[in-house]
Amino acid sequence: MNFENMKTIGICAHSYEGGSLCFLTACRRGADVLGPHMHPNIVLSAIPMGLSMAAWESDDYAEIGRHLAQGIDQVAKGGADFFVCPDNTGHIVLEKIMDDVAIPGLHIADVVCHEIVANGWSKIGLLGTNWTMTGTVYPNVLAQKALSCVVPDETTRAQIDKAIFQELCQGIFKQETITLFQRAIEDLKANGAQCVILGCTEIPLIIHAKNSTLPVLDSTRLLATHAVNYAMSDSPLPKKGWIRNF
Repeated sequence: MNFENMKTIGICAHSYEGGSLCFLTACRRGADVLGPHMHPNIVLSAIPMGLSMAAWESDDYAEIGRHLAQGIDQVAKGGADFFVCPDNTGHIVLEKIMDDVAIPGLHIADVVCHEIVANGWSKIGLLGTNWTMTGTVYPNVLAQKALSCVVPDETTRAQIDKAIFQELCQGIFKQETITLFQRAIEDLKANGAQCVILGCTEIPLIIHAKNSTLPVLDSTRLLATHAVNYAMSDSPLPKKGWIRNF
């Protein structure tokens, strides 16, 4: 494909660890397909997540949406044709503002569900922030495909949530935290899960196929890979909203 005809990807980071992993994965996927040092054009925005943390704690979605929309506006003005947000929890709010942003987006749960269907799994384990594990972002998408979702118990959810914000999002990786996630995955498997969604973009920094007892769905790398594939495709862009033809 002619480079000039490729779509430009916008990456709207919420946390810098997840955003960095998404960016690197997109660049590497591009090089795998296009050759060394090549990838579709990428525009990156990184509004500090710290500006939104108090709003997350108070469920002030309007304030969170303001920051997320600012990031989307930045990449749109930088020439992005569509955006991805490598933050699963952020999609709770993105779903509420999509009609008001300038460019279409690729929904992280749609991308993960695409992979689940391709593998034929039906009962899915989910790890992420407490907002993601108890929210509707993944259950809604999975239900459309008649797939069920199982999450850890309340105590484990609280431990995982704390580890994500106090450690993983800040680039702190401890062996005891890896063990916490591994045990959570073992519990999900015992409850019938056939695979596990790493539904926080930092979890893949410590959990992967080699140290998990369940097949993993790395939401960060899947999102980046599908974004690159879509950027290189001839699929037409919708004017607004979520991209469904990836």
